[in-house]
Amino acid sequence: VQLVESGGGSVQAGGSLRLSCAASGFSYSRYCMGWFGQAPGKEREGVAAIDRVGTTNYADSVKGRFTISRDYAKKTVYLQMDSLNPEDTAMYYCAAGEVPVRQALRSRHYFASWGQGTQVTVS
Repeated sequence: VQLVESGGGSVQAGGSLRLSCAASGFSYSRYCMGWFGQAPGKEREGVAAIDRVGTTNYADSVKGRFTISRDYAKKTVYLQMDSLNPEDTAMYYCAAGEVPVRQALRSRHYFASWGQGTQVTVS
């Protein structure tokens, strides 16, 4: 299993970024995919998740600002991040797991496979 994130960077408050996560080495279409954020000194927290049929789940803090999507042909999951604010600053990780999407954001332990992370900094 390999998950490779990209798209992080530094942006001013109010700006946008799109994160990508390229998946390989497993049956991508069968898994729930999630994005988690970890700020310095804090726990890794669920941000958004999408199941194999496209049902989504978002943390309250990002609803209406972030959009998760997945491309089955490209085996890639995306996180469109709009109206960013400094509280969104974190390392963002892509994850794959066999978990119902409605539970997916409750704990990182539902996800068995992780990428290396991509840093998002909002000033």
